[in-house]
Amino acid sequence: MGDSNYSQQLLDHQETLPTTKAASVSQNHKKLSIIPFIFLIYFEVSGGAYGAEAAVGAAGPLCSILGFLIFPFLWSIPEALITAELATTFPGNGGYVIWAHQAFGPFWGLLIGSWKFVSGVINLASCSVLCIEYIKLVLPLFSCGASRYFAVVSLALVLSFLNYTGLVVVGYTAILLGIFSLLPFILLALISIPNIDPSRWISLNEDRVKTDWSLFFNTLFWNLNFWDNASSLAGEVDRPQKTFPKALFLAGLLTCLAYLVPLLAATGAMPLKQENWVNGYFADVAQIIAGKWLMIFLESGAVLSSIGFYEAQLTSCAYQLLGMADLGVLPQCFSVRSKWFNTPWLGILVSTLITVAVSSMNFADLISSINFLYSLAMLLEFASFLWLRRKLPMMERPFRVPLELPGLTMMCLIPSGFLVYIMSLANGTVLLVSSVVSALTILWYFMTNHFCKSNMWTHFNNIGPKLMDQDLE
Repeated sequence: MGDSNYSQQLLDHQETLPTTKAASVSQNHKKLSIIPFIFLIYFEVSGGAYGAEAAVGAAGPLCSILGFLIFPFLWSIPEALITAELATTFPGNGGYVIWAHQAFGPFWGLLIGSWKFVSGVINLASCSVLCIEYIKLVLPLFSCGASRYFAVVSLALVLSFLNYTGLVVVGYTAILLGIFSLLPFILLALISIPNIDPSRWISLNEDRVKTDWSLFFNTLFWNLNFWDNASSLAGEVDRPQKTFPKALFLAGLLTCLAYLVPLLAATGAMPLKQENWVNGYFADVAQIIAGKWLMIFLESGAVLSSIGFYEAQLTSCAYQLLGMADLGVLPQCFSVRSKWFNTPWLGILVSTLITVAVSSMNFADLISSINFLYSLAMLLEFASFLWLRRKLPMMERPFRVPLELPGLTMMCLIPSGFLVYIMSLANGTVLLVSSVVSALTILWYFMTNHFCKSNMWTHFNNIGPKLMDQDLE
């Protein structure tokens, strides 16, 4: 009986948690409907083809088109299916933290939470950097030096304040940002049609250009992961058991088209010069094919996409910390909500400060660090998914991946192999960042359990262990 009641108990706890007066207003807050949620997932994963140019520069048009066509089936669909099953089974804020917590215990919930959170805030930093990469094409003042860092920090602070104003505001903002960031690519594709030569799509590398598989796979992975981040908002979604599967499917379709259509248009209409295919090159293609007006429109779309990307990612980071506080692995103060906007203000503040701190990292190191930490977390997430199926086979699952345990193992095996390969590409900086994050997490776990909780230095919720015990009875 404890198995089938876990989800409702967790949601009830989140609604009634007696932390502060600010927390109590969560009982009446408006929940996310399916359309804003689709666009939040879309921005979590993609936000458009901005940033995909490096794949062509690394491996040529054919590999890039095939990569964005095939990779979703090998990686994105399995990840989305797992997210749909577990998020509808355990529809509470925290998502994958809850899954690992229930599968293996609170330490593993904390570990996956720290890996995902740090990869998320580094992703926020990469988003700010990518946004400035496009802005500097119009305003060269922000190309380098103190002015560039000031622009990155200022952008992060302004966007974080917007996130503070409420989840529903962020959701409907994401719809508008999604429409306006996609429109330039739609125009680019239509205008490119007379110039498209299909033979260009099967081009490999230019002569004397060596394939950079590390850059190619890191670019693919970065542009097509984070499907499970939406699970950290499960407690804020209207009817999550029905909404999650539909939203993930529609967001997946939108994401694939958002990559393939611009890539087919640009590579088919332009002679191949791989050295030009770097971040921001779609704007140059737009100018060559249609004129400066479309270049400016596309650069504006890139800025809007980065804003949407930032808002969606920050939302997941903040609500993940809220969920971890509800589970008792972070102090209770992280579950406090703003009395004006009902948002987890401390989670937003902490995420923003870390984002600002890492914004000076090299963009390539940012992406590699994101991918490495995310890969570690995904291996643990796959293990949690399989173990929960084995441990709780009769548990009610509103959405269920239509495979038995051997089939599920095979479904997880291919993406797991890819995760290991991505991790093998890490450099010294990435390994250092990941080691420090893991070591600090282990230290935090033992500090909180042996000192903070026993000495009452700060308050922690105890719902996590309590529900864990009930779940196993």
